[in-house]
Amino acid sequence: MLDDHQHRLTDRLSDPGLLPGRGDFPAEGRLAVRDPATGDVVAQVAVSTEAGARAAVDAAQAAFPGWSALLPQHRAAILHRWHALILEAREDLARIMVAEQGKPIGEARGEIDYAASFVQFYAEEALRPNIEGVTSHLPDAEMELWREPVGVAALVTPWNFPCAMITRKAAAALAAGCTVVIHPSAETPLSALALAVLAQRAGFPAGVVNTVIGDAAAIVGQWTADPRVRALSFTGSTEVGRLIYRQSADTVKRLVMELGGHAPFIVFEGADLDRAVAEAVKAKFATSGQDCLGANRFYIHRPLYDAFCARFTAAVEKLTLAPGMQDADLGPLIHERQIAKQQAHVADALAKGARLLTGGEVALDLGPLFYRSTVLADVPDEAAIMSEETFGPVAALSPFETEDEVIARANATEYGLIAYVHSLDPRRIYRVSRALQFGMVAVNRTKVTGAPIPFGGMKQSGLGREGARQGLEAFTEIKYLCRDWA
Repeated sequence: MLDDHQHRLTDRLSDPGLLPGRGDFPAEGRLAVRDPATGDVVAQVAVSTEAGARAAVDAAQAAFPGWSALLPQHRAAILHRWHALILEAREDLARIMVAEQGKPIGEARGEIDYAASFVQFYAEEALRPNIEGVTSHLPDAEMELWREPVGVAALVTPWNFPCAMITRKAAAALAAGCTVVIHPSAETPLSALALAVLAQRAGFPAGVVNTVIGDAAAIVGQWTADPRVRALSFTGSTEVGRLIYRQSADTVKRLVMELGGHAPFIVFEGADLDRAVAEAVKAKFATSGQDCLGANRFYIHRPLYDAFCARFTAAVEKLTLAPGMQDADLGPLIHERQIAKQQAHVADALAKGARLLTGGEVALDLGPLFYRSTVLADVPDEAAIMSEETFGPVAALSPFETEDEVIARANATEYGLIAYVHSLDPRRIYRVSRALQFGMVAVNRTKVTGAPIPFGGMKQSGLGREGARQGLEAFTEIKYLCRDWA
């Protein structure tokens, strides 16, 4: 049965059935889901621990033979129905996301479209041929390579993109023929539960899609130790990624990890300054700065530095801050730890010689989780913000003198997810793009992601790729067949 809080949330939805009263697996308590904008409890969700995690794998393992044996076009048809249902529920899914994550409603609607695009893409990829011929090096032998689903796949997703991170992983795994067990962040379980309702309506057989809410350490720890879980895809911090990596060693799992980022944003002399400023605002403040792709370090060529600082600050001061349903430019941060990190990074930078150009404080008139968009200038490399992921609305600006200098500074990090470059010199663009040690490079733009591209990073920003054909291949094994008809 739904509690009073959840009744109030379902009153805002055209389809209250998107929020089930309980899950499918053994529950051992309740989790309060709070609205970051108000602190109000919007739902109480049943949570599981090890028993629920094991039951989910039991269900997925039992369903795997039937699901993997389906003709690809049958799996594709179910994925297409899931895609259609997600789009039909777009407004309700966006409202659920605002209630538990806090992002502006316009961004939430955009995320639903983004999430649905992965389901559509992988519904179509499911139909691609998966048998390749090999030129034989042996007499009278025929050779083939088969791609087969790896088995049960565990998917562990974060709170900042509570729908898109599920569909980017799940659609690929399901198209490949895997069954899935999903653990969403405790901050944002409602979006995951709503997607699970839509998956059931789309016609996925019982046990193919399983969602388990609860304590991450207990649930994910159970899955890393379970040899039946053959693949694990995780999006989250590098610190937690390292832990999962170690825990998965004994069962030698296939791992896909999208971990932390610390993106440099580099503006060279001769760049289109107005465009660079506009793109810098997007790169820093989307999702209220709570984005692994968010630019953290802004390196500006000395001749442009003063002009960039002035124009960028003016643009940032125009950004609006409000609860998500008011559709401002920024919403609240997810919890108190994010506020504390912004405050610590700003204080540290100022103590080390940086200048505060705007912001730098909590907007207490709105609530304790609203942090004003902030710009710091002359930030030295020794400041914590230049080496640690801020994951919030604080931009750190620093000048540079030469191309070689800025490449060295940009690469001086354990992270390697994305870098942003602004220049109109094609030879410089080529040189710098090749020299930057990042899995993705955006040149004169910010938006680069989408279902058809392989998303992922280098160094300690992750393993493998999500999206594109590579995202499906991560959930398959290659079987080599050598056949003699004699």
